[in-house]
Amino acid sequence: MTTIAFLGAGSVVFTRDLLTDLFAYSDLPDLTIRLHDIDAERLETAEGIARATAARQGVAPAITAHLDRREALAGADFVVNSIQVGGLASTVVDLEVPARFGLRQTIGDTVGIGGVFRALRTFPVLAAIAQDVLEVCPDAWFLNYTNPMAMNIAYLHAVAPTLKAVGLCHSVYWTVRGLSDLVGVPFDEVTYRSAGVNHQAWILRWEHAGQDLYPRLDERIAADPELRRRVRVDMYRHLGYYPTESSEHSAEYLPWYMHHDSEIERLRIPVSDYLQISRDNVAEYEETRRRLRAGEDIGTREHEAQEYAPQIIHSIVTGAPRDIVVNVPNAGLIEGVPAAFTAEVPAVVDGRGIHPQAMGALPPQLLALNAAYIGTGTLTVRAAVEGDPRLVRQAAMVDANTSASLTVDQIWDLCNAMVEAHGDLLPEPLRVRILA
Repeated sequence: MTTIAFLGAGSVVFTRDLLTDLFAYSDLPDLTIRLHDIDAERLETAEGIARATAARQGVAPAITAHLDRREALAGADFVVNSIQVGGLASTVVDLEVPARFGLRQTIGDTVGIGGVFRALRTFPVLAAIAQDVLEVCPDAWFLNYTNPMAMNIAYLHAVAPTLKAVGLCHSVYWTVRGLSDLVGVPFDEVTYRSAGVNHQAWILRWEHAGQDLYPRLDERIAADPELRRRVRVDMYRHLGYYPTESSEHSAEYLPWYMHHDSEIERLRIPVSDYLQISRDNVAEYEETRRRLRAGEDIGTREHEAQEYAPQIIHSIVTGAPRDIVVNVPNAGLIEGVPAAFTAEVPAVVDGRGIHPQAMGALPPQLLALNAAYIGTGTLTVRAAVEGDPRLVRQAAMVDANTSASLTVDQIWDLCNAMVEAHGDLLPEPLRVRILA
C-alpha cells in the first residue's frame, strides 16, 4: 500500500489533475489517498472530486478526508503540498498595496514585494508542517508546489534539513514544448537541458537530431514582429538563452520593463494580471462544487498533464527511471549559487529516489541576472529564520523591479504598509513597523 497525503487539497482542480495522472498508472499497487485542508467545505468538495475521478478511471483507491493534518500525514510515503496561506484576500494585498506606491507587478508570487510577503506568511505554516512530517512520517518525500518555490525550499532546508523536500514546477516542460511547436519540431524528438532558479532558469541546450534549434528560433522571431512583443523573447534576444517562465512572470523579475509605460505597451505586459487569475480560480472552484453537488460531470483536464509529482511517485514505487526537473538546495549543483539557496536543475528519479544533476557554471550574464533574485530570496529566508525585520526591507531593496521603481524610503514605507495589511499571518518578530 502506497499512502499519499495531499495538503491544501481544497485546490480542487489541481488535486483532480494530479489524481487523474496518478490513477492512470496501472502498475501502481493499491493506493491510499488522504486529503487535508483547513477549510471543511473545500475539503468535502475535494473528497467528492477524488471519488468521482477514481470512478471515472475505474480504480478503487482508499480515499479519506482529514481536517487534522497529523492524522492525514501519519505513515505517509509521499506528501504533496499545494497550500496557499491567506487565499485571495492576501493576494489582493500583495498586488494592490504596492500599486498604491507606484510599484507594478504582474503575478507577485516569486520575488518582488508580492513574493517576499507571500513567503513570510507561508513560512510559519511550512515550519509546522515540516515538524509534523518529521514526527509522523519521517521517511516521506515532501513534494512542494507552493510558491514562492525557491524561497520555500530554502526555508525548509534551513529549519528542517533532514526533510526530503523537493520543489516541483512545470515551467521548463511547457517552455520547451511551446518552443518546439513554434519551430515545427515534435516535442518528443527534442533533447534539452536547463538550469537556474525557479521561474528564472534558462534553456542551455535544445536540440533535434543532434542539431541546435536556437538558429531556427532566430529565424522564426525574425519573420514575426509580434513574437518580438513578448518579454521573454526580448530577454532571449539580449541574453542569448531563452528563459523558462512566461512573459507575465518574467517581466516582474527584472529592472527593465515594469517601470516604463512604453515597455508595458510594447511588450503587452498585463499589470496585476494575477488578481483576475485568482478570482477566476475561485469561480472555477465554485462551479466545480456546484456540479459535484448536482451530480453533474465535473469535467476533465483540457490538456495533457506533465506534473511531476505523479511521475515521481510512480518511479520511486515501481523503479521505472525518468528525467524530470527539480528545485533543491544548491549543494554544488550550479557554481556561483549559494549552497543554502535553491537551484532548479535536471534530475533522474528511480526506485532509489531523486538524483539532482550537477550543471557546473551558468553563462556569466545569466548568473548575474539570477543574482538579484537570489539576493532577495536569501535575505527573506534569513529574515524569518533570524526574526530580523530589517532584513525584510533589505530583501525588497535588492529586488530588481522594486529597486528600479521606488526610492529606498518608499520601499521601507511600503514594507511597513504590507506588514500592517498582513498582520498576524506574518511571523511574530516581523510584525513591526520600523524606520530606517
